[in-house]
Amino acid sequence: MANRRWLLPEAIEDVLPCDASRIEALRRNLIDEFTRHGYEFVIPPMLEYVESLLPGSGHDLDLRTFKLVDQLSGRSMGVRADITPQVARIDAHLLNREGVTRLCYCGSVLHTLPAGFNATREPLQIGAEIYGHAGLEADIEAIRLLAAALGQCSIEASRFDLGHVAVFRALTRQAGLAPEAEEELFGALQGKDVPTVRELVAGVSDPVRSALLALPELFGDRRVLERAARVLPATAKIGTALSDLRRLADALGDLPLSFDLADLRGYHYHSGVVFAAYCAGNAGTVALGGRYDDFGRVYGRARSATGFSMDLRELARLSPRSAARGAIAAPWPEDDALALRDGDSALCPEGTVSTRTWSVNAEVIRLRAQGERVVLALPGHEGTWREAGCDRILVRSGDNWIIESLKED
Repeated sequence: MANRRWLLPEAIEDVLPCDASRIEALRRNLIDEFTRHGYEFVIPPMLEYVESLLPGSGHDLDLRTFKLVDQLSGRSMGVRADITPQVARIDAHLLNREGVTRLCYCGSVLHTLPAGFNATREPLQIGAEIYGHAGLEADIEAIRLLAAALGQCSIEASRFDLGHVAVFRALTRQAGLAPEAEEELFGALQGKDVPTVRELVAGVSDPVRSALLALPELFGDRRVLERAARVLPATAKIGTALSDLRRLADALGDLPLSFDLADLRGYHYHSGVVFAAYCAGNAGTVALGGRYDDFGRVYGRARSATGFSMDLRELARLSPRSAARGAIAAPWPEDDALALRDGDSALCPEGTVSTRTWSVNAEVIRLRAQGERVVLALPGHEGTWREAGCDRILVRSGDNWIIESLKED
């Protein structure tokens, strides 16, 4: 029988050097971008007790979460499928601040099933959250930060979809739908399955029935909001939701905005404005976000909150590839007595090295200080430096060290 120990589970994969370096570069750029905007970095644990990971955030997150029994306490634990609840817990229970708190994070999450045909079950989730401000200013900041983050990845958003879960909630309350019927209607609207929507609302009286039937058609540019005001019931909650979307349209008019009142992703999770980013040539979203006020209540402290998250693996796939500069292969020093430690780098002279007594180690230290990747060529492996990522080689020429192109085939 063939040895299959190297096989990984379905939809789980290694990230090899080329892609790993791109992902790490994006991670650093994004965390730095968030930090420049005042967001503090946190690192939640991979495992938590299930009741902490699933604080009433919906059946879908429960199904996506791997569960196990803690050998120490005997309690059920889960491997996080989403970092956002953990960050909300940190804000509500650990930091316990009175004012606005901005937090960012990055880490692997694990899903029981892939989200799509080619999706991984181990996304690398990165995101930013704002706590403690109930006004639309926080939503505007979050969407603008998302646009800046995509710019850091050299990804141009083709559109930012905006919606508001309060519209659907207000209509289902007016319709008096049972929880099971509401869940079915939610699924049908997500798929824009108009025949199923019509069937599910057959017993609902007008004008609510007509409004629910209109939701799948209420998508497009800003004119959708005026159309929605004409066809939806003029209730306080719906009026406030449409007013919020108009304010966002005014504040974010320089971005490619669209509106979709049937986009209910995260319906069980969010409480107000929701948004998603798309880019050309990619069928799915590149980022999801929205408002989730009072989420921290289960951790002992309700806080207004909004934010977004992205998958770094997906961002790396979509961002343009630039030609990476290769490393320099440096000869192994023949006289170890001449070796310098990194701490001796201050001894390196500026400019060209022009003394025979200057060791290869000193030149390696100098090159690394300039940002070059330098690989010491271990003896006996000639002909393999290119597969190690080298495209140049450090050689001695008279009194100088010079860098030449690697001649390996």
